[in-house]
Amino acid sequence: MYPERPRSNWWFLLPIFMGLIGGIIAYFVLRHDDPKKAKNCLYLGIILAVIGFGLNILFAAQLSELEQNFGFDVNV
Repeated sequence: MYPERPRSNWWFLLPIFMGLIGGIIAYFVLRHDDPKKAKNCLYLGIILAVIGFGLNILFAAQLSELEQNFGFDVNV
């Protein structure tokens, strides 16, 4: 087994900025050195991806309520 050594908390920025892909990358980089932080980065990436997906669905549902042509007359 690999010796466990603590890694920097800066690794949490990878899933914050890159979402699920960043969480997966951080997991595979950290899994041998700091397994607990690796799992937490993966979970953070999954949670942020689910939140982003939910917000996209919420905003997509609001698009149907927008007025056609946003209230502007585009006829020239």
